[in-house]
Amino acid sequence: MNVMTVAREQVKPRGQHGHQSVHAETEPVLALDNVVAGYGSLTALHGIDLRINEGEVVALLGANGAGKSTTLRAISGLIKPSAGRIRWKGEQISGASPEKILRLGISHCPEERHVWPEMTVTENLELGGYLIRSKSEVRRRRDIAFHRFPRLRERAGQLAGTLSGGEQQMLAIARALMSEPELLLLDEPSLGLSPKMAAEVFDVIAEINQHGVSVLVVEQNVHNALRVASRAYVLETGRIIAEKDSQTLLNDPELLSAYLGG
Repeated sequence: MNVMTVAREQVKPRGQHGHQSVHAETEPVLALDNVVAGYGSLTALHGIDLRINEGEVVALLGANGAGKSTTLRAISGLIKPSAGRIRWKGEQISGASPEKILRLGISHCPEERHVWPEMTVTENLELGGYLIRSKSEVRRRRDIAFHRFPRLRERAGQLAGTLSGGEQQMLAIARALMSEPELLLLDEPSLGLSPKMAAEVFDVIAEINQHGVSVLVVEQNVHNALRVASRAYVLETGRIIAEKDSQTLLNDPELLSAYLGG
C-alpha cells in the first residue's frame, strides 16, 4: 500500500461546508499553552494558547507584526519559547531542535519561499528529503510530489530561480511535503501572487488536507485562508484576541472587520 492510499484512508468525515469536523473532546495533536517567545529582548508572543486537531486546517490571522510568523517559528523550533509549553501528541517539544521536530512530523514552509535558485526543481525537492537515508525513498517521495504538482514535473530540470512566483511557491510546499509531515506550517503561501495563482495555491492546500495532513496557515488573504480552514485564531500584538469558526467570520463582514479591519 503506498503513502497516497494510506493518507486517503486516514481522512476523517468532513462537515457541511467541506471543512474537517471539530469535536471539543478530541485530544489535539498540537497544543500551545501560555507560550511566550521573541527575539532577544523583544517579546513577540505574550502567552498564547492554540490547538490543532488531527486532520484540521486552522488559519492564523492578524496584521503585520502581530506575531503570526513567530508562532510558526516557535512551533518548528527555529526560536525557543521563553515560557509556556508546546506539545505534539502529548510530548513536550518546547526548545527541541528543528531537526527533531521535523522528524516528529511537523514541517515548516517559511515566508518568501526560499527555494535554491541555482538548483533545479528536482534538486530542490531532493534536498527537502535530506533526513532520508534511502535514495530510493527520496525518489519515491519526489515522484509523489511530481504527481501532486504536474507543473513541477514539466519543469523538473529547470532552475528554480527561473520559475514564476506561483511555481516557486508550489515548489516550496512540495519540498516541505518531502518529509511526509502530519502537520504542515505554511507562512503566507499567497504572498506576491496574482489572485488566480493564489486561489490555485489554496486549492492545493485543500487537496493536501484531504490526504490526511493537518495544516496551520498564516495568511494575509483572509478570504482564501477561511475558504480552506475550519477555524481561525486572530492575533493582535502577540496575543490571541479571538477564536472563531471560519463560516462565522466569512458570513459576518462586520465581525471580520472588527477583528482584522476588512
